[in-house]
Amino acid sequence: KKLGHDVCPLGVKSDLSVIQAAIDQWKPDISFNLLEEFDGVAVYDQHVVSYLELLHMPYTGCNPRGLMLARDKVLTKKVLSFHRIPYPDFMEVPQGRVAKRPKQLAFPLIVKSVTEEASLGISQASIVGDDDKLSERVAFVHTSVGSGALVERYIEGRELYVGIIGNGHLQVLPVWELIMDKLPDDAKRIATERVKWSRKYQQKYGITSREADNLPEGKAQEIQDLAKRVYRALGLSGYARIDMRMDTDGQLYVLEANPNPQIAEDEDFADSAKETGYDYTELLQELLNVGLRWRPAKAA
Repeated sequence: KKLGHDVCPLGVKSDLSVIQAAIDQWKPDISFNLLEEFDGVAVYDQHVVSYLELLHMPYTGCNPRGLMLARDKVLTKKVLSFHRIPYPDFMEVPQGRVAKRPKQLAFPLIVKSVTEEASLGISQASIVGDDDKLSERVAFVHTSVGSGALVERYIEGRELYVGIIGNGHLQVLPVWELIMDKLPDDAKRIATERVKWSRKYQQKYGITSREADNLPEGKAQEIQDLAKRVYRALGLSGYARIDMRMDTDGQLYVLEANPNPQIAEDEDFADSAKETGYDYTELLQELLNVGLRWRPAKAA
């Protein structure tokens, strides 16, 4: 509204007909997509975007194919493997299966949901050091999170994020880092649910994020170039954040890609965009512009 646009908020829970009704009644130029799930299922958001495309309705954010590839962390890694993009060694344990760790997949390991986002189900207990703990944590993800489990090698090091805006031509934002150096000595530096979402926990342990400093010469450019490779390999569009780890030897590992990340004014993406000269309203306008330029039929 500050940009002079007419805005009609629309809640979409489990009924697509509200979208068609709003389009017929309001005739918008574009849909600003902030959807994170449909009918309670995170991976269903891609189908809502497909529906928008079938209605020839422009939208902000990522296309459905990119959402599908990035929402499934195992599928993401398979695509990255084809493109020779580095990632931690891993295995998948689908629901209903037990963990059978190959010998070459060495401890420590971290256990995550294959499809859920926002660090759902991730805690210090997610890092395991033996097969018994591995089995326990896989069972936890299956039963408590309700998804398959991704088991990957834990990379000790710095947690780095790179925001990207664009379709064909990409704007790469500064390398951002999650600062967790004041956590208790016995705590691993990982983005748990509490690290990401508990303001009280963040304040207690000085958890913050900022532009990454003290990187080796040329490393920031290397990180940004790698992020662009991931974005293009997964066919992403609109905007996304690429998450990485850099170990003590400077080796980079791609953890995951997050299309349509949080863009609230005090979140990492908006903060890093501000460093490149976008104030918050300018960032929102750029996301609208990128959405209006996207041509689904040509991309297919």
